[in-house]
Amino acid sequence: MQWMKKLHEAHKEEHDFSQGNIPGNILRLSLPLMAGQFINVLYSIVDRMYIGRIPGADSSALTGVGVSFPIITVVMAFAFLIGTGGPPLCSIARGKQEDDKAETIMGNAFALVVIAGVLIIILGLLVKRPLLYALGASDATFPYANDYISIYLLGSVFVMISMGMNGFINCQGFAGIGMLTVLIGAVINIVLDPVFIFLFHMGVRGAAIATVISQAVSALWIVWFLTGRRTLLRLRAGCMKLKITYVKDILALGLSGFIMQATNCMVQIVCNVTLQSFGGDVYVGVMTIINSVREVLSVPVNGFTQGAQPIIGYNYGAGKYDRVKQGIKFMSVICIGYTTVVWILTMLIPGAFIAIFNGSGELMEAGVHAMRIYFFGFCFMSLQFSGQTVFTGLGKAKQAIFFSLLRKAVIVVPLTLILPHMASLGVNGVFLAEPISNFIGGIACFVTMLCIMWPALSRKKA
Repeated sequence: MQWMKKLHEAHKEEHDFSQGNIPGNILRLSLPLMAGQFINVLYSIVDRMYIGRIPGADSSALTGVGVSFPIITVVMAFAFLIGTGGPPLCSIARGKQEDDKAETIMGNAFALVVIAGVLIIILGLLVKRPLLYALGASDATFPYANDYISIYLLGSVFVMISMGMNGFINCQGFAGIGMLTVLIGAVINIVLDPVFIFLFHMGVRGAAIATVISQAVSALWIVWFLTGRRTLLRLRAGCMKLKITYVKDILALGLSGFIMQATNCMVQIVCNVTLQSFGGDVYVGVMTIINSVREVLSVPVNGFTQGAQPIIGYNYGAGKYDRVKQGIKFMSVICIGYTTVVWILTMLIPGAFIAIFNGSGELMEAGVHAMRIYFFGFCFMSLQFSGQTVFTGLGKAKQAIFFSLLRKAVIVVPLTLILPHMASLGVNGVFLAEPISNFIGGIACFVTMLCIMWPALSRKKA
């Protein structure tokens, strides 16, 4: 028994983020997370690549699935509500050596994702038809949107578990296991997609079935690991009894992640409806492709900030404030450098990115110009990511919520509605709203973070 205890202690030391080199710790966590993020995006992108090539469907199938994205984003928003609120609190509790509290937070989060998943299935199926038409579906695209979202909603519980609980694996330092969560789902999805779509001639329904099956396997993998012996914090039935204090803390901190996803949904709705009015189905399809490209290109920033967050939170809980500041500096420099390179690439070769999803002349012609507008000044988006990560990682719910609302709800949505009517911008005004919001929202978030958190960390050290 003594050797097992020593082995367990050595295992815990390996995941003690208050030790070792800060850049090394962040890279050790973030590189597997980046790979996992790429894989995660890949198996949602694969659907769109295959859907864009369904025989006889032309661009209607891809546009129909694009119309359903806001509903999918709502499901993801609820997963983010719990999945971005629980893990940072877990990291801070681990830094304070309060493992029982950390396990209770994780158990409460699991109960919340299951409850939310069941409610989403019921409500989603009840309102899907009027909602899809309100989101910009036409008579030509509604059948595709309806087929896809009906099946996707039935798998909402699996989506909630796989997206909402994987952060509890990562925050313990098991980034490789977290990457396997999405790798398993991705491989299954990529294999099943062509089988259901083309071999069984199920079209978009086949794509949705493949996605649900892959998410179900990922969810089972997460539950298997978190209830097993290797994990530091174990998912126990006794910890799933909801405690109002922990539920409030999880939801308050996770509200920023929820708002980011919910406002993404709001932006998608406003963009689809406005583009349908000014440009028709083609421009809704263009926005679908641009959103897909943005997801792919944002993966390294997402993975890197997700890898930095547990390090920052753990050291904050452990009182290592100099290490927190080191982590913030390293994360910010890398994110700004990467997004600057992406900005240059999207200006030089936009057509290469569009061709991945659909090479038809109409979509290509409209998409090249739209992409150059949409990605202009992309580097400012990294300022939002960095500032938001610090606020969330340190448990600063109010600031995290405010800046989640600012960029999308306060800036993008009004501009999307106003700009198309100004100076005959039309559809160009819709795509122009994004770079303006990145500039204003990104700078505001990052500068505020520096002004508030930097002096506070220095005072705490003293």
